[in-house]
Amino acid sequence: MIETFVESIKGLISDSGFSAVTWQQCLMMLISFVLMYLAIKKQYEPLLLLPIAFGMLLTNLPLAGLYHPEIFINETGHIDWTMFKEGTVGLIDILYLGVKLGLYPPIIFLGVGAMTDFGPLIANPKSFLLGAAAQFGIFVAFVGALCLGFTPEQAGSIGIIGGADGPTAIYLTSILAPDQLGTIAIAAYSYMALVPIIQPPIMKALTTKKERQIVMEQLRPVSKLEKVCFPILVTILVSFIVPSAAPLVGMLMLGNLMKESGVVDRICKTAQNELLNIVTIFLGVSVGATATAERFLNTKTLMIIAMGLVAFACGTAGGVLLGKLMCWITKGKVNPLIGSAGVSAVPMAARVSQKVGQEENPGNFLLMHAMGPNVAGVIGSAVVAGILLSILG
Repeated sequence: MIETFVESIKGLISDSGFSAVTWQQCLMMLISFVLMYLAIKKQYEPLLLLPIAFGMLLTNLPLAGLYHPEIFINETGHIDWTMFKEGTVGLIDILYLGVKLGLYPPIIFLGVGAMTDFGPLIANPKSFLLGAAAQFGIFVAFVGALCLGFTPEQAGSIGIIGGADGPTAIYLTSILAPDQLGTIAIAAYSYMALVPIIQPPIMKALTTKKERQIVMEQLRPVSKLEKVCFPILVTILVSFIVPSAAPLVGMLMLGNLMKESGVVDRICKTAQNELLNIVTIFLGVSVGATATAERFLNTKTLMIIAMGLVAFACGTAGGVLLGKLMCWITKGKVNPLIGSAGVSAVPMAARVSQKVGQEENPGNFLLMHAMGPNVAGVIGSAVVAGILLSILG
C-alpha cells in the first residue's frame, strides 16, 4: 500500500512541469515578467505588449504543449496539417493560424483605418515625401543585417522594424522569416513604445533652435468629397504599383472609407472596437508564443534588437533631414520636426513632434501638421513591406 502511494507520488512529480523545466525556460519566463511590468507599470504599448508577454510565458511553460513550432516552421515552408488532423494541437497552434495565413495584420489595419483621419495628409500632400523619407531606416537596417550574415529574408524582416508599424512587421516576418517572428515583434513594439525617449535627442541633434521654433501656417479645410475619394484612389494607385501591398493598404483604406462615408457607423464602430480588440488579443498571444527559449536565446536576438534600434533611429533622422531640406526650399515655412513623425507610430510620433516644438516655442502647435507625415508613414511602411515581399517572397 505504501509502495503504491510512493509510486503514485513519483509519477505525479515526473508528470509535472517541475521535473522538465530548464534554465532557458525559466529565463524566458523572467523576460516575460519584465515585459509585463513594462506594459502594466510603464504602459509601454500595453494593448499588444501585455498579450505578447503572456504568450511568451505560456509557450515556455514546460509540458504545456500549447504551441508546436514544428507545425509552422519546417523544411517544406508550409503548415504541417498532420497534427491538426490527429487532434493533438495546442490552443496557440490554432490561434497562430491567423498569423501564418496572414489574416490578423490586415484586420488590424482595417480597425486602424477606421480610426484614422487622413485630412492633414490630404491638406498637405507634401507630407507624403516626409513619410517616405522616414522609411530610410528600413533600407539601412536591411543592408546592415545582410552585412552581419543574416539571410535576405531575415534582413528584410529586421529592416521593417524601422517603419515603427507592428502589424506590418508581423505580416512581413510571418511570411519571410517566421523563425524570427517573436524577436522582431517584441523589438518593433518595444521601440514604438520608446518613441518619446528615442526620438527627441535625434530631432534636437539634427535641427537648430531657430528651426524648432518655426510656426507653420494653418492647414486648409478638407472637404468630405476629398476624404471619401482619397482611400479609393490610394488603394487603386498603390495596388497597381505594388500589388503585394494590397492586403494591408486595401484594408487600411476600407476602414477609412467606412469612417469617412458616414453611412456604415455600426460596422465602423465594430471595426474600431470589438473586432480590433479581439484580433489584437489573438495576434499578441500567438506572436508572443513564437518566442520559445530555443529560438529566442541566441546571439541573433541581440543583433536583431540592435539593428532594429538602428533602423528606427535612421528612419527618424531621414524624416527630419528631408524636413530641413523642405524648410530651406520653402524659406522657413516648414518646421523640420514634423519629419520625425513619418516613422508611422500613430499618433505617438506626432505628439513627440508637438512636444519638442512646444518646448522651444510655447505658442507652436505642430500636432496636425505632424499627423500628415504620421499617417503617410503608415502607408509608406506598408508599401515598403510590399516591395520587400515582391523581391524576397
